Amino acid sequence: MENALLHGVILAFGLILPLGVQNVFIFNQGAQQPNFLRSIPAVATAGVCDTLLILLAVSGVSALISTLHSLKLAIMVAGILFLLYMGWTIWSSKTHTQASTESMTPKKQVMFAATVSLLNPHAILDTIGVIGTSSIVYTGTEKLVFTLSCISVSWIWFLGLTLTGRLVGKIDTAGKVQNLINKVSALIIWFITLYLFFVTFKVF
Repeated sequence: MENALLHGVILAFGLILPLGVQNVFIFNQGAQQPNFLRSIPAVATAGVCDTLLILLAVSGVSALISTLHSLKLAIMVAGILFLLYMGWTIWSSKTHTQASTESMTPKKQVMFAATVSLLNPHAILDTIGVIGTSSIVYTGTEKLVFTLSCISVSWIWFLGLTLTGRLVGKIDTAGKVQNLINKVSALIIWFITLYLFFVTFKVF
């Protein structure tokens, strides 16, 4: 039981830690919204999307997708194009402070969070491939504990990321730190995109 819990926590934390589209968006909402509650739509949507992907992974969808090469290729190509676009969007975005009246509305937060969570092929393959494959060794209660630990890490991470963004937003009133994070994140996203392109067309 303890092994399943620890395995789930370490695995989920390792997958969610790197900078990416989803993390940058959640961080920026914490930094840019006038208060913490206004960033909840983004946090909740990202958490629900991750929960859905994890549940699909441990239920065996990973095994199905791995056998459907045409579907996997389509997901990868669409995802590569999406990441190229999101990298440019993040690179060219202008940072707004918490005092700005241009903060994103709850509806836009939900739509954007769902998009960056469900259309990111790197996140999908990590969740379904890594978590799904790792869950195979567990059954019954241990599998439930493993699943819940992975889900819990996602929700705790997004809440912590939002609070960190809010703290940085209060200190970095000019938005310089946030702009630097955006630039670095865009470069990382493009690097991941290049890697996915190489892997995709080498395999297929």
